[in-house]
Amino acid sequence: MERRQQFNRGDRRDRRGGPGGPGGPSDGKPELDTKVVDIARVAKVIKGGRRFAFRALLVVGDNNGHVGLGTGKARSVQDAIKKATERARNNMQAVNMLDNTIAHEVLTKHGGAVVLLKPASPGTGIIAGGGVRAVLQAAGIKDVLTKQLGSSSKLNSTFATLKGLQQLKNINEEAKRRGKDVADVSPFWRRANVRNSQP
Repeated sequence: MERRQQFNRGDRRDRRGGPGGPGGPSDGKPELDTKVVDIARVAKVIKGGRRFAFRALLVVGDNNGHVGLGTGKARSVQDAIKKATERARNNMQAVNMLDNTIAHEVLTKHGGAVVLLKPASPGTGIIAGGGVRAVLQAAGIKDVLTKQLGSSSKLNSTFATLKGLQQLKNINEEAKRRGKDVADVSPFWRRANVRNSQP
């Protein structure tokens, strides 16, 4: 009888997505970090009144240089989150990183929001808040300075941050294009280490 109960419990665990079941570690899918940035109640004006729904804004990343952003609208919060998660996973893009920070300063605008991203020395941490912080954490960036200018909208500032990460250049390719050493285009706290490591 005990064996029968243990077997049945194992079946239920597999069906729920536990070890060995669908969605478990054996599926081979990479583990992604999902962050809910904002859930807002929106309304659509139709004949006879307004129809209310929910809009979810999510950030998905692997904490290793890949991040995606997605939005979803639905009559329930769960459905909106599900839609946003699928879109964020499908829209994941690679980010050019330099160790745990970014290679250069970038200023981007989306709608009325303007976001400034600046590289920071090791140990600084992520000096940001709201959607900006969520995007940077999901991408795997650990040391960066940020400043939000203009509108404080979470939606626009989050999209502006993602747009800024997409504009980052590869430091090796940029040095080659400009005909300079990598140390010359690196942040000042990294130049000595780069020169010492060169033959």
